[in-house]
Amino acid sequence: MSRRKAPAAQAAPRCTVTVCRGCCCGTAKVPGVDHAAQLASFKAELGAVAQVRAVNCLDTCEQANVIVVQPSSTGRAAGGRPVWLGLVNDPDATADIATWVRNGGPGLAEPPDTLDLYEFSPSRRVRRAVED
Repeated sequence: MSRRKAPAAQAAPRCTVTVCRGCCCGTAKVPGVDHAAQLASFKAELGAVAQVRAVNCLDTCEQANVIVVQPSSTGRAAGGRPVWLGLVNDPDATADIATWVRNGGPGLAEPPDTLDLYEFSPSRRVRRAVED
């Protein structure tokens, strides 16, 4: 008798939303932001359509709070690439990111115009550590 498990049903491709919560992001070093509420909002609003994960530090402290939206496999096949968003310190920006991800995220949906104000490019070293 085999002990192998039957293969699980293939889950739908999902974006990954990485929320920095390290030495600067998610701490009192960025005052006036309810960091716990921001993360809880992402998990509540996106848990069914995206993987939301908090990480210790993305090494882009000058941009705190940092959010990285990585495309689903379908979005990547359509040309989507990870989008780095910095200074995400207000509920409107959090809501815009959530709406974009619900609509498909990178490669599948155009981001709201306001997110252009938050987008930045980290160094190749930092980018490689998160995107690979």
